Amino acid sequence: MLLLRTSKLPESKDWTYEIKWDGYRAIAFKTGGKVHLRSRNENDFALRYPGVAEALSNLPDDTVIDGEIVALDESGRPSFNVLQNYGTAQAPVFYYVFDVLILKGKDLRGETLAARRAVLAKLMERLTDPIRESAVLDASLADIIASVKAQGLEGVVAKRQGSYYEPGLRSGSWQKMRLNQGQEFVIGGYTVGGRTFDALVFGYYEGKDLLFASKTRNGFTPPLREALMRKFKGLEQVDCPFSNLPEKREGRWGQGITAAKMKECRWLKPVLVAQFDFVEWTPDNHLRHSHFVALRTDKKATDVVRE
Repeated sequence: MLLLRTSKLPESKDWTYEIKWDGYRAIAFKTGGKVHLRSRNENDFALRYPGVAEALSNLPDDTVIDGEIVALDESGRPSFNVLQNYGTAQAPVFYYVFDVLILKGKDLRGETLAARRAVLAKLMERLTDPIRESAVLDASLADIIASVKAQGLEGVVAKRQGSYYEPGLRSGSWQKMRLNQGQEFVIGGYTVGGRTFDALVFGYYEGKDLLFASKTRNGFTPPLREALMRKFKGLEQVDCPFSNLPEKREGRWGQGITAAKMKECRWLKPVLVAQFDFVEWTPDNHLRHSHFVALRTDKKATDVVRE
């Protein structure tokens, strides 16, 4: 079940609120005595996060749960960068569970969220760290938003208590509000500069068209630039993948790519997805003050749209 992005969450007793975790969405299930942990793209997270998979061994057989794999930084805050570097950095990784779809072979997706959360609370008695329940926040929406902002967390999720679990749908029964601007984009090229690159060029899909959104040189360390260049090998192509380039002018913030600027670009097959933060969308549909966060291996490029 997917989250609908909104700039204002519903506020009533019919809705519950949780932290929006900055990690990898993952479905965990146990069948035939074996635990499986899968990303939305069917990546095997059990191999990548063996401590999480081992802790899930106490799940009853034929049980399916939904949650988010999260790494915590030194201050105890969720950090997608830390999660990306798991294995090279010694950081605690947890699986925050927020729903149960099937319990001991019984399909619960047609039960209300309130009923499923009651089942989940009982199920969590069998599980220990690094498996944790994603807590329902007991406060007013205004206080929750203020606290999440104060802690520098990503955002808030609202869920209608009477909602059923709708796999693959973005019905609006689950909604998310980011308190910092950011989303995934598709890397389609880079501008030449130095030993590696000067800036990444990225965009999003609208139908079958990849639309240019912005370019950024922010968020990179020298080792990260070199690592990205290794990712680019074999993806080079002659043709520009963006259907809305070139542009007539660079625009007020200099984010536009004109025909002259395109000569400084090197194009890539649009398959790499990355998370970018930014201040706002400009009137000419570019991003202001964008910042690279990390690559996203759990998202398909063709699923990336403007949020």
